[in-house]
Amino acid sequence: MKTSRKISARERQDAKVAWLMMSPALLVLAVIALYPVLRTFWLSLHEMSLKNPGSGYPFIGLGNYIEIFSDERAMTDILFTIQFTVVTVVLEMFIGFAAALIMNRAFKGRGLVRAAILIPWAIPTSVSAMMWKFIYNDQYGMFNDILYRLGVIDGYKAWLSSSGGSFMALVITDVWKTAPYMALLILAGLQMLPEELYESAKLDGANVIQRFFTITLPLMKRPLLVALLFRTLDAFRVFDLISVLTGGANGTESICVYAHKQLMSFLDFGYGSALAVLIFIVVFIISLIYMFFMGGDLAGDD
Repeated sequence: MKTSRKISARERQDAKVAWLMMSPALLVLAVIALYPVLRTFWLSLHEMSLKNPGSGYPFIGLGNYIEIFSDERAMTDILFTIQFTVVTVVLEMFIGFAAALIMNRAFKGRGLVRAAILIPWAIPTSVSAMMWKFIYNDQYGMFNDILYRLGVIDGYKAWLSSSGGSFMALVITDVWKTAPYMALLILAGLQMLPEELYESAKLDGANVIQRFFTITLPLMKRPLLVALLFRTLDAFRVFDLISVLTGGANGTESICVYAHKQLMSFLDFGYGSALAVLIFIVVFIISLIYMFFMGGDLAGDD
């Protein structure tokens, strides 16, 4: 049973000094982060369209949010975003875990392999999306050439002109770019595992598979949760990849792309801000779910 402990005067003084030292950073954070969020929320409660500035900016309360749930396009984009998030995060977790296990083993040239596998992650997303757009080209793309030489297809196909092909292209591109990031996070966790446990398991006669399921996987729960949290949030907020590779065509429009179009193309700042706030709320809820159900594993046990 835990007992309460009185806070000493020295600890109170240290706390005051800590808050004083952090206050400049908190002030800057409030200016560059908190104000835009509050401003966006304020705009979402008003009808504000630059196409009709003479109408003013009347307060409509939750009208924009109600419109979202009656907007078929918005609902379709949300469902697509969820589908994209689930598929890419699951694939990246398995591929990243496998790559991390390989990089964690001792072999000649391991440092070179670790550096090479991180190159896709280091490339800016817009650049990699443009590069893969050339790869998927229906006339001179390398993707078609490889599949044709392997006998998988009997002719070059316009992958980005169909719904299924566009979704496949987005998934492949996203997994190629961000699976190395997942591998990096998991590798950091693997390197913290005590080698003594594996030595003891070997002496007890446990094979590689048994050691993986009884030692590696249970002890890797915390790093995996952290990696999944980061990638889930990033995948749900996908924008630049879709904007460059497909432009949201063929049913590949994410909710972030739709919000950007409402703001920048349709100049509907009220409705676009409501979509942005909705994205923020969903991301916040995802974070809460991870922290609430798995917070003990993320924070560690005392």
